[in-house]
Amino acid sequence: MPRWLSSAQEQLSETGRHMRARWYLYLPVLAIWGLAYTRVFIDPTPRIPLVVNWTPSLPYKVAWYSAGPPADLKRGEFVLFRFEGRAVVDYPGLAQQPFFKIVRGLPGDRIAVEGRRVFVNGELVGVAKPQTFDHRPLAPIAAGVIPPGHIFVQGSSPDSFDSRYAESGLVRQAQLLGRVTPLL
Repeated sequence: MPRWLSSAQEQLSETGRHMRARWYLYLPVLAIWGLAYTRVFIDPTPRIPLVVNWTPSLPYKVAWYSAGPPADLKRGEFVLFRFEGRAVVDYPGLAQQPFFKIVRGLPGDRIAVEGRRVFVNGELVGVAKPQTFDHRPLAPIAAGVIPPGHIFVQGSSPDSFDSRYAESGLVRQAQLLGRVTPLL
């Protein structure tokens, strides 16, 4: 047997012994990763009623999912939706991953933009960053009235990719997968 293969087998065996001895550390990490992988990265319409948020866009990491497009949304509620914004061209993975955000504007609400500051019904909801993490330019959403069948969504982090940006835009009612209730 070649020396490199013997060394690789020895290292793999040592890693296995280490993981078995500390299974209580690895099991929760693997369980969370497995749940998130099957829920967030594979299945855009979740059958598991839990949503795992891996991004800093909201302070919540786990939420309960109630399936079905909600008809009577209120500001401040949390929703899960499919992304269909213009950024899908640059980031095709966005279309495969559901998003978990807060409803900040409803049909008939007025969006105003002053520089990069975005307002809904006169309330400042955030500042649109000038560029993405990989330095692609970002434009703030256009001012106007939210049309019927659309909502304005936002994360609580200043780095959240949400309706503040033209590339993301408003969310159509047909994109909504359901409501979510934050747990952790």
